[in-house]
Amino acid sequence: MYLRWINDLMALAETRSFSRAAELRHVTQSALSRRIRSLEEWVGAELINRGTFPLELTSAGELFCERGAVALKELLDVRAEIRQDTRMPGRAIQIRAAHTLSMTFLPKWIKEMRSGKNQLNARVVAENVLDAVTALSEGSCELMFCYHHPSAPILLDAGKFDCLVWGHDNLIPVSAASKSGRPLFRLPGRDNAPVPYLAYTGTSFLGRVVDVILRRAGTPAVLELCYEADMAMLLMNMAREGYGVAWVPESAAQALLEDKTLVRAGGPEWSVQLEIRSYRSLKGGNPALEELWAKMEKAGQR
Repeated sequence: MYLRWINDLMALAETRSFSRAAELRHVTQSALSRRIRSLEEWVGAELINRGTFPLELTSAGELFCERGAVALKELLDVRAEIRQDTRMPGRAIQIRAAHTLSMTFLPKWIKEMRSGKNQLNARVVAENVLDAVTALSEGSCELMFCYHHPSAPILLDAGKFDCLVWGHDNLIPVSAASKSGRPLFRLPGRDNAPVPYLAYTGTSFLGRVVDVILRRAGTPAVLELCYEADMAMLLMNMAREGYGVAWVPESAAQALLEDKTLVRAGGPEWSVQLEIRSYRSLKGGNPALEELWAKMEKAGQR
């Protein structure tokens, strides 16, 4: 069981609405619904009465929400105490970042931010974009880096969180190359020859963006799902081994594209541009973060 599921249930108990609770939890309504279902499976009982409007918690839901809130507070208090004792020395910042950005963008960014007299110590956790957003909103980190696309927006309240834009990356379809240098698999595919599709899991941010690309494509893609993962690097490695087509950030595939191990599996209509963003809570509290953010504002753009 994930601890965030308890917060999901508490948000539902407060709002009595899946749509409103999803906004509070910074996730899509479908993702929230899946997480509540997963919590119910873990508990072994229905927690929400979905036949009422506004919705109500069942007796099991009320009991779990009440006891779960107490248990969650105790766990978070213990975590805060341990983190204070084990905090990195000096100007330390707790960072969450999308998997790909943690390996492509973040090392260069940290090097740039460490220049000058003041050194920056960072504890970085790489994870799915939606999990990173949840971590920031719950105070589990101080700084968060992620991709953004207007058709799959990051649901963070502009009145509570500050944002900077650092540049752009492209989400592109890639395939292993044949001996002639052409893609082994090419979009859009045909009914008698569907394209093997290396997909993101349903709750991943990049998966939502790929869905946007497929909906907007002028020609319907004929795909055959053959593999799922929540990390772009895993999908890229599967594409490199010749298993099918995967959509990956161009920055992650740059070296393999340059040496022709991977090639684009379709034209520009199958790609979109993503923003690289950083977020912080406006609550503040860490002087090192306040000083760092001032430096970041000079280097980034709102």
